[in-house]
Amino acid sequence: MPTYRFRRFDDVSGIDAAAWDALTDGQACVSHAFLAALEATGCVGAATGWLPRHATLWEGPQLVAAMPLYEKHHSYGEYVFDWAWAEAYARHGLAYYPKWLAAVPFTPVPGMRLLGRDTASRKALLQATLALAEESSLSSLHVLFPTETEAGWMREAGLLIRQGVQFHWFNAGYRDFDGFLGSLNHEKRKKIRQDRRHAAAHALTFRWLDGTTANAADWAFFHRCYAATYALHRSTPYLGARFFAQLASQAPRSVRLLLAERQGQPVASAFFLCDDEALYGRYWGATEHLPFLHFELCYYRAIDYCIDHRLSRFEGGAQGEHKLARGLQPVVTRSAHWIREPRWRDAVDRFLAQETAGIDFYLDELTERSPFRALQGTAPE
Repeated sequence: MPTYRFRRFDDVSGIDAAAWDALTDGQACVSHAFLAALEATGCVGAATGWLPRHATLWEGPQLVAAMPLYEKHHSYGEYVFDWAWAEAYARHGLAYYPKWLAAVPFTPVPGMRLLGRDTASRKALLQATLALAEESSLSSLHVLFPTETEAGWMREAGLLIRQGVQFHWFNAGYRDFDGFLGSLNHEKRKKIRQDRRHAAAHALTFRWLDGTTANAADWAFFHRCYAATYALHRSTPYLGARFFAQLASQAPRSVRLLLAERQGQPVASAFFLCDDEALYGRYWGATEHLPFLHFELCYYRAIDYCIDHRLSRFEGGAQGEHKLARGLQPVVTRSAHWIREPRWRDAVDRFLAQETAGIDFYLDELTERSPFRALQGTAPE
């Protein structure tokens, strides 16, 4: 039986990038470059309430498992909402923050959170991280958007499992966008064609770029759009301009930038992550109000890209029931929660039982509203 050594790192740059990436199965958002860019540009750190505490497992000199782990002093940027839990703690004079959080900051992309060379090392890392949580004084440990398999391991280890819903598009081997439209019912097919006609009326051209083809001006324009979108919602963006530029420089194949231009001048843009399996929608914005352009940039062009590049799916990000009408399908997401105080654990367990029943009902309702001509079965999770 292997002898493992557990070690925490307060900076991912202290871990060899190649050794880390060898454990990720090629997933873009858990890459060393992505996490390092967040840290190097100050998007995470003491000033933002995200303190890196990355969990690793070693066999001799070899890194065999790793997990992005943070000491978190609030619940912003998580996309799994536990504000009510924190408020309940505060009402009873207890401190909910800081807490342990295993997640990709600001990125609700489901995938591996227990990175590892094999099942044994990944499960061992889970047990070591639980031991860390139990030995600390922090209130809780939360693992956001793990795989279904990982969530099963976490349930076996005693964590409470919470479900959520996202909307993803799946490539059924479509030859082109019209082939995809042909799979939809008449009403939804007509709606998408109307959306695209309205967007086409703006007489824009579109360009896909990656980290090697986008230049500094392209990234500056995108960040202007990104910040403007947050401003419209009276919020502040989590990510600075330097983050996007560094990620594009360090991991150029993992990013995609879609520009919408009028006579050579950009008027809108959308940012995506990409790996060998999927395209992941993240942020968008425009310098002027152009009706229906959001659907064109963020959904239809993304679906077209997946078809052209034979990617298996497009993940549309958190929330957004309107995505169903545009050919995206509901999928279950998961999070796992360890609560130190037994009475609060019991209360959260009861809450999650009620919430899960509601989500099951919601999924049934969404299935009945499927946009496809014939029900294609349950989408992969």
